[in-house]
Amino acid sequence: MAEPVLEVRGLAKHFPARHGLFGRGATWVKAVDGVDFAIHAGETLGLIGESGCGKTTTAKLILKMEQPTAGTIAFEGRDIAELRGRDLMDYRRAVQVVFQDPFSSLSPRMRVQDIIAEPLEIHTDLSHAAVRARVDEVLGLVGLQPDVAPLFPHEFSGGQRQRIAIARALATNTRLIVLDEPVSALDVSVRAQIINQLEHLQRTLGVSYLFIGHDLATVAHISHRIAVMYLGRIVESADGDALCARPMHPYTQALFAAALPSRPDDQGQERAITGEVPSALALPSGCRFHPRCPLAMPVCSEVEPALTRRNGGGEVACHLY
Repeated sequence: MAEPVLEVRGLAKHFPARHGLFGRGATWVKAVDGVDFAIHAGETLGLIGESGCGKTTTAKLILKMEQPTAGTIAFEGRDIAELRGRDLMDYRRAVQVVFQDPFSSLSPRMRVQDIIAEPLEIHTDLSHAAVRARVDEVLGLVGLQPDVAPLFPHEFSGGQRQRIAIARALATNTRLIVLDEPVSALDVSVRAQIINQLEHLQRTLGVSYLFIGHDLATVAHISHRIAVMYLGRIVESADGDALCARPMHPYTQALFAAALPSRPDDQGQERAITGEVPSALALPSGCRFHPRCPLAMPVCSEVEPALTRRNGGGEVACHLY
């Protein structure tokens, strides 16, 4: 198999926190705590889990918005922690991000043509005419006409603004885009249009995606593989179709049980999730999901399960298997 575009091994990010009288006690928030995954060229990896499980922190580590406590992130075979100068600029040009809210991620004081041109002016030495041609080109790629370039973000709908954000991410011939819940702020019909556009761009350009979300239907539709995250750890990962057809970890089963059925007469699965997510300041012993797990056994509170091969491909971290 070809070398992954992005390979994450043992990735961890622990934030210091203080508690007690006058903040004298010290502890650590283990936002990401030993995560492994890889993304290949032209592939979409979906990363799902409840709020606070570490999805966005993982994205920030990949984008070098945060520095990891441990582990490595390799882009096309090179550890990004070692990148400096031009190599670092090349990485930032090759890896872009699309945020959840397109209105807050686009400057209201800049015209669309300037928003898309900005990364080109920073990362390339293209002439003014070449920059303008590239702006028109990427607008066309996302389904917008070049004559919208002089307009401001407030003159567009939410879906159109997200198309502009995607165009900006594509401007520098990007090879990996981190999509941090890119459609959760959009109407359902517009959401489908954006997902279809992303899939078309992937087929056309061969770009890879890390798709972060909590809408299981959306993640399952666009992802080739899915990784399920809980309290900073990957608890299950597999091919998208296989995971949706047979989720094995009780947490994954609970996520699917909590999702709305695709048809009104579907009964769904029985094991809906219960209880609150434990604090990252005081992680449960053993399996982190055991306080909420309907299938918990005595060993679950004592020994943390390791990821093992699951039937049908992929991995699962559960003592049941």
